[in-house]
Amino acid sequence: MNANALHGIGMTSQRTRARMIERLREKGIRNAAVLRAMAAVPRHVFVEEALASRAYEDTALPLGMGQTISQPFVVARMIELLVNGRTTLGKTLEVGAGCGYQAAVLAQLTTEVYAIERLGPLLEKAKTNMRHLKQFNVRLKHADGQLGMPEAAPFDSIIVAAAGRLVPPALLAQLAAGGRMVLPVGTAEQYLSLIERTAEGFVETRLDPVRFVPLLAGTQ
Repeated sequence: MNANALHGIGMTSQRTRARMIERLREKGIRNAAVLRAMAAVPRHVFVEEALASRAYEDTALPLGMGQTISQPFVVARMIELLVNGRTTLGKTLEVGAGCGYQAAVLAQLTTEVYAIERLGPLLEKAKTNMRHLKQFNVRLKHADGQLGMPEAAPFDSIIVAAAGRLVPPALLAQLAAGGRMVLPVGTAEQYLSLIERTAEGFVETRLDPVRFVPLLAGTQ
């Protein structure tokens, strides 16, 4: 591909990314740091080449292996819940790294991101994408996300990109005092849950209805 073609793709990406940010504002995302983080990450890098023209649509897109890259609004909404009222996400754990898109957005808001993916081929995709973007503050691990990452705990922020029937106890145990976790919960009907760890214990707030792939045990 010649330089003119590459320049054209870059310009198109910038315009479509700007439209995506405007849609996020229209749908209620208000945190300026979150909007800047979403604008900073080129989503087209993380989707299949055949779907690149749809990368900035507000929709989930298939990644293969029954997985998806999450809808931009849902990514922004979950991260906004984590960051609101705080200057940084602090040490952050992501469960369900997929192709690495959400981890790359998180990495704009903190210096330490730990991301777990249970599917080996997707983890390799995420590693490739992080190298491409020179995103070196994301540590990726092939593991069962329900078990978290005890060797790096506790975490100030935890975000989960798959829905379990219940909140995994290991993730609760790895949430730091004063920390926040956002995750989808449920099977046929799912909702976003915001969990905060206070001096008195865990406080849960149930929020938007959502639809995520199931949180499965083990690795492949």
